[in-house]
Amino acid sequence: MQSITVAKLGGTEGVDFSAICADAAALWKQGARLVLVHGGSAEANALGEALGAPPKMITSPSGYTSRYTDRRTLEIFLMAVNGKVNSLLTEQLHMLGVNAFGLCGLDGKLIQAARKDSIQSVENGKRKIIRDDYTGKIERVNSKLLLALLEMGCLPVIAPVAVSEKGEALNVDADRAAAMVASALKAETLILLTAAPGLMKNFPDESTLIRHLPQSQLSAAGEAAQGRMKKKVLGAEEALRGGVRRVVIADGRIQNPISNALSGNGTVIQ
Repeated sequence: MQSITVAKLGGTEGVDFSAICADAAALWKQGARLVLVHGGSAEANALGEALGAPPKMITSPSGYTSRYTDRRTLEIFLMAVNGKVNSLLTEQLHMLGVNAFGLCGLDGKLIQAARKDSIQSVENGKRKIIRDDYTGKIERVNSKLLLALLEMGCLPVIAPVAVSEKGEALNVDADRAAAMVASALKAETLILLTAAPGLMKNFPDESTLIRHLPQSQLSAAGEAAQGRMKKKVLGAEEALRGGVRRVVIADGRIQNPISNALSGNGTVIQ
């Protein structure tokens, strides 16, 4: 059985979805088994602004930032990320001759998560408790569904939406969703494509790229990481604990970004 690669496409400005799709299509035609997971924060932010509901980011006591997701924000997120980004990626892959299958974690209970009863946020040094948030902590991934799609010759393209025990749609972090998908599929490699060459010692100085990071140094790297990179390091940690052989945090702004990461360019964690 050929090994599986899971690639996560960052939803931030600068990540080149066209280059990623072209590279994915070329690898697919060579027989690679690929699963794509994508973000869409830039699209969700833009749609929120246009609809008069600009995004509100919250920072947890441990320093992680995430999107505050009340019901209206959740619906905007579904429209932008599941509706637009997922469909356009699937369309691009079809135009490149790949039988892509766009879905989100709600479909067939692909990604099941526990809705958080309350979340803590720190504002101006004070802790606040938020209770109307539609975010979840992923508990299970239906790997049988993904393996069946791969078996049928489809390339799964997954939007980061999960389903709660009650059946509610939940916003989940795309890096951690990719990590859980990779673990469930016992993937050989998880690639986290972002608008940077990888993890840097002194962000944003790209000459300080960390090329190799042993698993034992991940926690320290997570503490030193800036902004969204913290979630990527957390995702890498979860994937390795879940049995993924290696994680590569790599540049999603260049040509052939998946091939580039597979050949070890970026921050390789194993």
